[in-house]
Order: sequence, then C-alpha cells, then structure tokens
Amino acid sequence: MEWFDFFIGPYKEALPLNIALEIIAITASLVSVYYSFKNNVLVFPFGILSTIIYVYLLLQWNLLGDMLINGYYFIMSIYGWYLWSRVSNGKDLLPITKTTKTDWQAAAIIIVAGALAVYSMYAISGRLEQWMSYVDMLTTGIFFAGMWLMACRKLEYWLVLMVGNVISVPLYTYKGYGFSAVLYLILAIIAYFGYIEWKKYVNNARQAT
Repeated sequence: MEWFDFFIGPYKEALPLNIALEIIAITASLVSVYYSFKNNVLVFPFGILSTIIYVYLLLQWNLLGDMLINGYYFIMSIYGWYLWSRVSNGKDLLPITKTTKTDWQAAAIIIVAGALAVYSMYAISGRLEQWMSYVDMLTTGIFFAGMWLMACRKLEYWLVLMVGNVISVPLYTYKGYGFSAVLYLILAIIAYFGYIEWKKYVNNARQAT
C-alpha cells in the first residue's frame, strides 16, 4: 500500500535505536499532553523526557528549529513545573486565566525572536533548506510562545499550540517522519479539546467568585 510505504519506508534505513527512541518520545509526549489536559503538574516530567529524546533525534534529522524548540521546552518545563507546584492553603497560586493584551504582545515578541534564532542557526551552520527551513522557523516561534503561555497557565496556549501542530503535520510528512507527523496531528486534535476543557476551569472559577 502506497500510504504504508510512505510512512514506513524512511524507517527501513533508520537505526533500531532511533526508532525505539522516537516511539518512547511520542509516548511520553502524549502522556504529557494528557496531564496538561487534566491541568496536572505531571505534564512537566513526561514533557521533559520527551524533549530530551527529541533534541537528540532532531539534530540528526536536520530540523534545527524543532531541536531548538525542544531545548526551549526543557527550560520552560522546569520553569512551569516550579510555577504550577506553588500552592497556598491547598489552592494553586497560579490558576488558569485568559491571555491578556499584554500577554499577546509578549507572545508576538517571542514568536519573532524564536524565528530569528532559528534563522541564525541555519545560516551559521549552512543548513538552510528552501521552504522547509522557513516553515521550521515559523513553527519554532509559535511553539516558543505557546510553551511560555502554558508555563503561565494561560487558557489560549492550547490554540497557539494547535496552530503549530497543524503546520508541523505536512512538514514532518514531507521529511518522511511519519510517526512524528501522526503525533502532531493527534496533538492538534487534543489541543482543541484541551482548550474546551480548560475553558470550563475558567468559567467555574468565575462562578465560584
């Protein structure tokens, strides 16, 4: 079947270790998103495991932007883990809130800074590849902003990540990394329902006050 060969074909020459690592990273990423969906701090340790593995794999795949994303994820996961873990009298000191105008402005700056950082990496290393590299730059900026919004527990972080996930599906499909492409498709779908779920938290908090 053509679709089967398209997704599985590139893995015929891949190292068994790399295939196993990609599957582990995908599994950890899905578990992380599940805990994010549940507004549970366990989102961060599983996310950290996934990002460490993907940094190694993405360097080999010449997706420097996504490699930088995962390195950034690692740092923001530590930061977010700290913020989400703070409680007082049994209540979270960082509840879920809507993204303010100031937050969006900061997110826009992060998007531009992230894209420029990836461009610099490609330019310096001489690994700039036509349209793929530029899409990689865009997704890097989007995911940078999304992860920052997540660490700050902002509702709309789900929508930002959903956009990045949707863009990543054709990128990874074209590059021949079918497992990861499917992962991003699943993450995009989960992001939509995650937004709906977190919106309930926000509405319930408003009713409580």
